[in-house]
Amino acid sequence: MLSRPLDFMAYSLSMAELALGYTSPNPAVGAVLVHDGVVVGLGHTQQPGLAHAEVMAINQAGEMAKGATMYVTLEPCCHHGKTPPCTVAIINAGISEIHIATNDPNPQVCGKGIQQLEAAGIKIVTGEYEQKAKEINEGYFKYIKTGSPFVIAKFAMSLDGKIATRTGDSKWITGDEARNYAHGQRHIVDAVMVGANTILADDPQLTARGCSGKSGRSKLQPLRVIVDGKGRVPTTARIFSEPGKTLVAVSDRYLSDDKRNLSRDGTEYVALSSTNGMIDIAELLRILGQRQITTVMVEGGSKLLGYIFDKHLVDKVLAFIAPIIIGGDEAKTAVGGIGVAKVMDALQLKDVKIERFEDEILISGYT
Repeated sequence: MLSRPLDFMAYSLSMAELALGYTSPNPAVGAVLVHDGVVVGLGHTQQPGLAHAEVMAINQAGEMAKGATMYVTLEPCCHHGKTPPCTVAIINAGISEIHIATNDPNPQVCGKGIQQLEAAGIKIVTGEYEQKAKEINEGYFKYIKTGSPFVIAKFAMSLDGKIATRTGDSKWITGDEARNYAHGQRHIVDAVMVGANTILADDPQLTARGCSGKSGRSKLQPLRVIVDGKGRVPTTARIFSEPGKTLVAVSDRYLSDDKRNLSRDGTEYVALSSTNGMIDIAELLRILGQRQITTVMVEGGSKLLGYIFDKHLVDKVLAFIAPIIIGGDEAKTAVGGIGVAKVMDALQLKDVKIERFEDEILISGYT
């Protein structure tokens, strides 16, 4: 039985995680209402334009919301957007106390929501599980502060750092558990980005499959972004027939008229500046931010990953390591590019976590 205050906040965090992958560009928020030690209402953010977590919990609690305590993972909104302010709903429901894991960095809310609640005589407690709450919405936090997406570099490699053999074979370096986890990550990001070589070599689907019913639902598939500086990816590639939308970034000089005029539902070509056929990824990320893409997972290949590391565009790393040795001077490593000249200049990850999937491990961390 849940009894301690931090237990209820942990419960609200688990509710927030249920919303991941469905709420962008809004944050994924969870709320729990407790009356006399008993949970009377639960809620998590619905799709944009629908109810927020606090309102869901209040509606479920009904009259039991009066005098209750709310545990919510993010500061309640206090402005009119697509939905009315959650602060008003909380005040009208007669909630007496509210525990807030972390402030909302949105300038329309930051601190103002708490001020409104305090002015209404509601007791406020902040900071419980703050770091975990920020981690759940790490993409939203960066996007709100910078207007640019949160960038995750994800790759799977052998013990000796290879992502494919010298012949280009890469199926499969990791096993089912690790690949299922990767599909789960696709489920919670807004976009998946790969380079042209990955499409040409593997002809991947780049969809989220088997994750909470997301498979096959076009509107909820992550945007597929192909970095194709020289316009080499054929329009017959499998990626163009999968559910969801695809954006192809091409150097202006390599964007042919037939692709420029292509009118296929779900496919768009965008011409960007480039150097030696390599798209300016920073410019591409700005465009994605303007389209309210809050998180991008870059899945390769070696050239693209090397570029974004060289340009310091990575926020988080997900590196899967399989206990196999591939070898070969011509076999590609996970991260290409220029790299650093001295080991002391190497990128050192922070807040590192290590997880195990059968015989494979995942090392994750922040730049």
